[in-house]
Amino acid sequence: MHLLSKETNINFVGIRKIALAFSALLLLISAYSIVTNSLNFGIDFTGGTMIEVGYPQAVDLEEVRTILEQGGYEDALVQNFGSLTDVLIRLPVIESENMAEISNQVVALLQAEQTDAVEVRRVEFVGPQVGEELAEDGGLAMVYALIGILIYVALRFEYRFAIASVLALVHDVVITVGFFSLFRLDFDLTVLAAILAVIGYSLNDTIVVFDRIRESFLKMRKAEPLEVINTSINATLGRTIMTSMTTLLVVVALFVFGGEVIHAFATALLIGILVGTYSSIYVAGTAVLLMGVTKTDLMPPEKDEDGEVNPDGSQV
Repeated sequence: MHLLSKETNINFVGIRKIALAFSALLLLISAYSIVTNSLNFGIDFTGGTMIEVGYPQAVDLEEVRTILEQGGYEDALVQNFGSLTDVLIRLPVIESENMAEISNQVVALLQAEQTDAVEVRRVEFVGPQVGEELAEDGGLAMVYALIGILIYVALRFEYRFAIASVLALVHDVVITVGFFSLFRLDFDLTVLAAILAVIGYSLNDTIVVFDRIRESFLKMRKAEPLEVINTSINATLGRTIMTSMTTLLVVVALFVFGGEVIHAFATALLIGILVGTYSSIYVAGTAVLLMGVTKTDLMPPEKDEDGEVNPDGSQV
């Protein structure tokens, strides 16, 4: 805390070309992976059956997977749900099968290998049409969020700040989604919720930096835009690092101890927070600089010293 309270003078904007090249490389890799590999959509988007069963004692997931594979369910996803005795089984849509009967067949397979009864806790079925609608609605939610952010920042600051903030958010979203595409991680509704949370987190940090940039432009009237932006980023660096560190502590705990059910959610938050912190320092401020924002764009009109002041404070 004491170290972070000291004023820093790091030339962040001075290495903007290196930072932009690094961001461009990550964006190209992410975009290429998304286009060529697509995303490994979960049952929430593709449809399928979800079965939650309870065992009287801890069960080996590999044994459950082997039983299902031998029964003809090679694509089944098996993971613990909450405890070692609770198992969540996800099955994709099987066109030749009646999805309503699959749960009974799966439970019968598992029961045949157990002396004790296997308890069925929950059975859910998501049709392909519902999954497609969820994917479409999720994408629209993200687009609407970005449009709302664009309008808010344009009204709160200046339209070029709004464009810069949206560019930084698109940067964060594309890289996070690209990570899931590149490593073929499951992309479900929890990941989409994490990405929307990352948008809010990254925007909050970017707004703090933008607010300090606006204040610095008004205070440092003789300074060049590069110096003003650099000073503003350094002034908010301690706050940015502390916010990111405290958030990451919670996210890392979820990632390590949260179990497989929220593993994808925690992974999206972890990648998103790291990329969002980077973008608020290197991308957002650099975008404002490249768009040519100067002190004249933010300074209020100067008062006429010879003008008469009315009782209400206005001048003529």
